[in-house]
Order: sequence, then C-alpha cells, then structure tokens
Amino acid sequence: MEPPKPKFTYKTVLFPLLGLAGFFIYIYFFQVDIIGIITTAQTANPLLFGLAVACGLLEVFFFTLSWRVLTTPLDIKMTLKKACLYVWYGIYVDILIPAESISGEITRAYLLTRDRCGSFGKAMASLFTQRLLGMALNVAALVVGIALLVFEGQGSGFVFNLIIFVATAIALITAASTVFVFKKNWLLKTIEWIVRVIDKLSRGRWKLNLKEKALEITNHFHESMIEYKRNPRSLAKSMIYLVGSWFFSLSVPYLVFQALGHPVPWSVILITSAIILTIKSIPVGIPFEVGIPEAAMTTLFFAMGVDVALSATATILTRIITMWFRFFIGFVAQQYLELKPAIVNDTYDKTKNELTPT
Repeated sequence: MEPPKPKFTYKTVLFPLLGLAGFFIYIYFFQVDIIGIITTAQTANPLLFGLAVACGLLEVFFFTLSWRVLTTPLDIKMTLKKACLYVWYGIYVDILIPAESISGEITRAYLLTRDRCGSFGKAMASLFTQRLLGMALNVAALVVGIALLVFEGQGSGFVFNLIIFVATAIALITAASTVFVFKKNWLLKTIEWIVRVIDKLSRGRWKLNLKEKALEITNHFHESMIEYKRNPRSLAKSMIYLVGSWFFSLSVPYLVFQALGHPVPWSVILITSAIILTIKSIPVGIPFEVGIPEAAMTTLFFAMGVDVALSATATILTRIITMWFRFFIGFVAQQYLELKPAIVNDTYDKTKNELTPT
C-alpha cells in the first residue's frame, strides 16, 4: 500500500509549531533559572545522580510496558516504540497543560486513534484501567509506608492523619469507579447528560454527530472493560510492570539523598511520593508541575524529620529528573511524531517523481 500523498497545509505544521511555542512560553513564563539548577546539581555525587537519572528513565519505560500489556487483549495494534513515543508525548502535554492528570491520557488516546492503532473507546478503557491499577497500588504504598513509620518510630500526628485520609479517599474513589464502569446504563446516562450540555452550548449544531460518536465510544469502552474481566491475566501483568515502575520511581529521590550524602529511610520516600502522585492525579484543572510540587515535597520531607535545607536541595534535584529531563525528552518525542509523517511523505513523493519518466 502506498503512503498517502503529502498535503502541506497549515495543519501539517500546526502541532510542531504548537510544541515549539509551548516550549518557549513555558521557559519564559516560569522564569526558569537553568544555570541555577545546573549549579545545584553539581553539588551531588555524579555517579549516584546518574543512577537516579537512569531509574527515572526506567520508571517511564516500565510504565509504558504496563500500558501496552493492557492494549493487547483489546486488539490495539501498537508497537513498543510507538507506545514509548506516545507516553513521552503525553508526559510533555501533562507538563504544559493544566489538569495534567487527564491531558496526557487524552493525548495518548488521540494519538492511537489518529494513527489508526485502535478506537478511542478502547484506548480510553486501557488508560482508565491502568489508572485504577495505579490508584490501588497507591493505597498499598501508603499502607506500607505508615507501617514502616510506626515500626521506625517516626512521623507526626499530622502526617499519620494525612496518610489515613488520602488512603481512604483513594480506596473509595477506586471502588466507586470500578463499579461505575461496569454499569453500562449508568455510563450511557452520563454520556447523554454530557451530550445535552454540549448541545445547549452549541445550540443544536453538533447534536446528532456528537451523540452517535459518544454512544460508539461508550460501547467500545464498556466492551473493553468486560474483556478485562474475562482476561485477568493481562491485569496481573500490567500490575507487575506498574510495581517495577513504582520501584524505580521511589529510587529516584532515594538515590538523590544518597548522592547528597544524607540517606533517608524508605518510609519517608514511599509516603512522600505516594501523596504527591495522589494529589497530581486529581483532575482539578490547575497546573501542578512548577512550584506546588516543590513546596509540597519539601514540606513533607521536613514534616518527617528531614532538615529543611536538605529537603529543598533534594527536591530540586529530584524535580530535575522527574520533570525537566522528561519535559525535554517529551518535547523531542512530540516533534518526532508530528514531523515524521510529513518528512516520510515528502521523501516518498520526491522518489516517486524521480522514477517517473518524462
């Protein structure tokens, strides 16, 4: 099958230009002191810090494997290379756009649909299921963390109460979400309500098309969730990869403290990471990538007995790995995915013209 002929319109370069614009606006708006960040990083043991960087990359890789396993029983045709690129693209969008807890997932579902790897409903089912597994793992991490704190005799009443509250909230939301997605009538009623709201806002212009699309997506989503129920093996494999991703995620701040010459207990790392990830996973519509995580991490480290200056330094170095490195890699993935189709089609067109007799 011949690749499609290139059509160079404004849409051809829209996403690459948006990516470049977002990159420079982000740097300018938050007044990033890149030199200051580099200077701070130079105080750490380079070998241990490099190992922390490697753990950060492995965290994303295992997270990608966890997602890809969930797409297999749904007959979504996606190579490991594409899955990695989609995840990095989603991370880039997560950092740029407010409500980062859902923007990256919607981006991945859109890319799957755009590249004809699978339907939007199936893609959202795989992403939603991975989120549920992640929330369950979050609860387990918090329970283990509080048990370690009790055993080590650390922490305060505020920390214990916060952990119990967060763990209970996640458990209730996970249970409610699991019940909801298997009730097709509830899903359809929710979709119909959303369509009615959009219909009022659009004054009836999108009603028919939106309703048909919404019903199609809902059916695919529900059928995919039933398929997971019939195929629990894929859920188990995905959870194993998620545990690996979590291990490497926790290893990043742990190795950062080691690189600074001030190791801290695993319980402190476990609880801080679980609470930060939980807060970030709530789709409240605010940017949670610059400023707020740093303040929250520093406060939690300090509340669990770590020196405030050490907490701030470790937080900065951790965020270099978990935010800035990922931001740059995600930017490269975004540019690659958006520019490659135009480059490939252009090359094909030129080759075809050269071989065509005049």
